[in-house]
Amino acid sequence: MGQLALSGVKKRFEKLEVIHGIDLDIKDGEFVVFVGPSGCGKSTLLRMICGLEEITEGDCTIDGTRVNDLPPVKRGIAMVFQSYALYPHMSVFENIAFPLRVEKRPEAEIKEKVGRAAAVLQLENRLHQKPGNLSGGQRQRVAIGRAIVREPSIFLFDEPLSNLDAALRAEMRIELTALHQKLKATMIYVTHDQVEAMTMADRIVVLDGGSISQVGAPLELYHKPANLFVAGFIGNPKMNFIPGTCTAVSPEGATVELVTGASVTVPVTAAGMLQGQPVTLGIRPEHLTQGAGDVSVEITPTVVEHLGVNTVTYADLEGVGNVSALLSGSADVAPGQPARLSFSAADCHLFDAEGQALERRVDSAMPIPAAASAG
Repeated sequence: MGQLALSGVKKRFEKLEVIHGIDLDIKDGEFVVFVGPSGCGKSTLLRMICGLEEITEGDCTIDGTRVNDLPPVKRGIAMVFQSYALYPHMSVFENIAFPLRVEKRPEAEIKEKVGRAAAVLQLENRLHQKPGNLSGGQRQRVAIGRAIVREPSIFLFDEPLSNLDAALRAEMRIELTALHQKLKATMIYVTHDQVEAMTMADRIVVLDGGSISQVGAPLELYHKPANLFVAGFIGNPKMNFIPGTCTAVSPEGATVELVTGASVTVPVTAAGMLQGQPVTLGIRPEHLTQGAGDVSVEITPTVVEHLGVNTVTYADLEGVGNVSALLSGSADVAPGQPARLSFSAADCHLFDAEGQALERRVDSAMPIPAAASAG
C-alpha cells in the first residue's frame, strides 16, 4: 500500500508562511509530479512528507496512519535526492545494501534484495565496481537501488535528474517511467522541468507560491488550464497571451477585441459577466499557422530556430510582447522578414481579469483522451 493524504498542511518559518494549506490525496501506485518554478514550495512539501521538515499545521497520513510525529525511517518512505550521495569507497553492491546493513538484516536477505534491485536497474554487471567508475545515469540508478531495497510504501524523488546532461535526462525519464510500471509503487517526483512532468506523471500538481494552482492529468492541464499561471507554465514553448476587452456575449461565446485590432468570438461558457471587462486571450504556439484561420496577425521574427521537424519563431508584437510560433520544419520564415500567421477561435483560451480560465465549450475544445483525464 502507498496511499498518501495531506490535509490542511502548512509550513511556517517563524512568521513567514511558505506552504499555505495543502489538501491532496495520492492513490496507491500513482506517479505524481510536483512542478513549479523555483521557490514555489515543491521541495519543502516533499521534505515535510519525508519527515525532514516539521509540519507546522495540518496532517500527513500514509496508509491511514498519521505520520506527523514519526521520524523518516518509520514512515515507510524512501527518498532519492538531487545529489547521488554515494559512498565513493564502497562498491555498488555495498552502496545499495547500506540501509539493510544499518538494519542488521541477514546476509542472505541482503544478497537477495540487492540482486533483485540490480536486475530491475540493469546493474548486475556493475555490483563490484566503485561509483567513480560509473556514468552519471548509472550512479543515479545506484541511488534508486538503495531506495528500492527498503521496499517502501512511497518513493520520493527530489529533482533526481537535474545534475545530468540533456541526453541522459531523456534516457533516465524513460527508465524511471519503466521502473514505476515494474514496481507499481507510489512515486512522488519533484521537478521544475514541465517536460519531465508531462512525460512521466499520472497526475501533475502545479504549485505556485506555496499553494496548489491546479491538479490533473498532463493532457488535462495542457488542454484545460485553470488559470494564467498554469497556462503559461505547462507547454513548451509557452502559451502566448494577448490582452483584449470583451465587447459582446452571445450563445456562441465571448467576442473579444484584441489590442492588435482584431476581433474574435471565443467559444466559452458562462461568459455573461464579461462584457466590457478586460480579458486575456491565450493561444499556444503550435496552434499558430501560416494557413487560413479566424484571426490573422503579422509578425516580424527576431529569432528563428530550425529544429528539423519544427521551426520556432520569436517576435515582438506591439501591445503584446513576445509571441512565439511552432511551425512545420519546412516553414518559409526568416529573421527580419514579415510573416502572416493565423489561428482558430476554437483553439483559443480565455481568462478573466483575475486570471481565471473560462471553460471552453465541449464541441470546440480539443478532446482529452479518456486515459489521460482519469484520476
